[in-house]
Amino acid sequence: MLPFAIFGINSSGLSLAVNLVILCLVVIWIALVYWTYADARRRVEDPMLVACATAASLFPFVGTFVYVIVRPPEYLEDVRERELEMQAAEARLAESGYHLCPHCDYEVEKDFLRCPSCLRKLKDPCTSCGRPLDPSWKICPYCEAEVPGQSTASRRRRRRTSETAETAAAESAAEPTS
Repeated sequence: MLPFAIFGINSSGLSLAVNLVILCLVVIWIALVYWTYADARRRVEDPMLVACATAASLFPFVGTFVYVIVRPPEYLEDVRERELEMQAAEARLAESGYHLCPHCDYEVEKDFLRCPSCLRKLKDPCTSCGRPLDPSWKICPYCEAEVPGQSTASRRRRRRTSETAETAAAESAAEPTS
């Protein structure tokens, strides 16, 4: 019986060499399929995309080559770490009193009334003590003076409605039940 000849090679030594090369290529191909799967799991969150990348790598060598071209440039762990570092840096900046002008992004202090760079108005001064006031404040927290243009009528209305609700509850509790 004649030995099985690959590529029409009948020489036993040459056939053994060709068989070893083919075996090496198959082992490398299987290793590339596994590497693609493992790398996709570390770089891609969506399990469907991981499965697609692995399926594409089943096409010998070409699928893995295409995956290497289109894969995300960084690991998910690195992305999360960078986001945490950015959040921590933003928190440190907020704690340190670092403020930027909303118009020109020039660094300003929290008690500036105007931006020294673009000269735009940042805050209004208190009419009583002259300290800077936030536009949303209804009174000056430093001297307790009312801010002109800010009405306290809505605050008074809320108090009246809560007082009315309390008196109604007291009246209903005082009524005898029959």
